[in-house]
Amino acid sequence: MDVQERLDELNVLVEDAKSMPLSASCVVNRSQVLDLIEEIRQMLPESVHRADELLADREAVVQDGRREADRILERARTEADKMVSEHEVYLAAVAEAEALRKETLSGTARMRRETDDFIDAKLASFEITLQKTLQTVDRGRERIRSQMYEDLAPVDGNEFFDGAAEPEREDY
Repeated sequence: MDVQERLDELNVLVEDAKSMPLSASCVVNRSQVLDLIEEIRQMLPESVHRADELLADREAVVQDGRREADRILERARTEADKMVSEHEVYLAAVAEAEALRKETLSGTARMRRETDDFIDAKLASFEITLQKTLQTVDRGRERIRSQMYEDLAPVDGNEFFDGAAEPEREDY
């Protein structure tokens, strides 16, 4: 299961939880919620690791492109040295090497932009998932806190006096 499925499961757990009378609060199984949160935490580093792998792959592609461009340039230089006496051929080889270098660098730049866009989209999705998780946790905690205070609040202001007269106040 992925992070999104676990978050959906947490959402269903809260939605299906038994409602508390006269409140928006609900009762959830603490261990189930905590287990789901822990599973989500365990999955998040995997998502981050995948993003790191994508970054490393991007760098490998860039390095391969640079090495290829360097090989092309070196080959063009070697060929140009051999044909130095034939000026027109030499000029054609240099022009072709430069064109290939520009084409390779252009392709590398395009691949870098696409990779950056992909990683940015994944990180944005990851950020949204984290925000939703935190919001769900905050709502759950708020419900628990509000229920706790409702349970402690007196129903009637005279409950504290058990039918006895109010204590006398001394004016200072």
